[in-house]
Amino acid sequence: MPNSKEGSMGTFKIEGVTHWSIPVNNLKESEDFYGGLLGLKAVGRLSNNVMSCFNVGDHNILLCEREKPQDKTTVEDRVHHSFTVSPEGFVQACKTLHENGIPIVELEYRAKGYFTGRELYFHDPSGNRLEIRDPTWKKGMPEPPYEEIVKS
Repeated sequence: MPNSKEGSMGTFKIEGVTHWSIPVNNLKESEDFYGGLLGLKAVGRLSNNVMSCFNVGDHNILLCEREKPQDKTTVEDRVHHSFTVSPEGFVQACKTLHENGIPIVELEYRAKGYFTGRELYFHDPSGNRLEIRDPTWKKGMPEPPYEEIVKS
């Protein structure tokens, strides 16, 4: 790993993040998914009409339509985008995804590591792996299976 001392590698300081970009196969389908299903706030399309900006909290997410759509089955499992929710938001996310027929990749109760909490993994319409995370869950708290959460 490169030396992480501040200022040792360059002469400038990054002060923030403007946006994170997510590559998508179909911009309209992805706008419906991120805005409609996930509830991110639509900011609007950029003038080139192949990118669409959404906002959540202090973050901007830029959906960028690929020139050549990729096969959804060749997804990188480690690369993902994570969204924080409240405990109630986690339950509602489970129910919303279930009601909309979005397959769940994994429900994990992470007791150790840097990002602890309960985590729900699924894919967007373009095959990007997403995570909904409730950071309030701690070791020793109940660990209901997904099927139980959606029926609660």
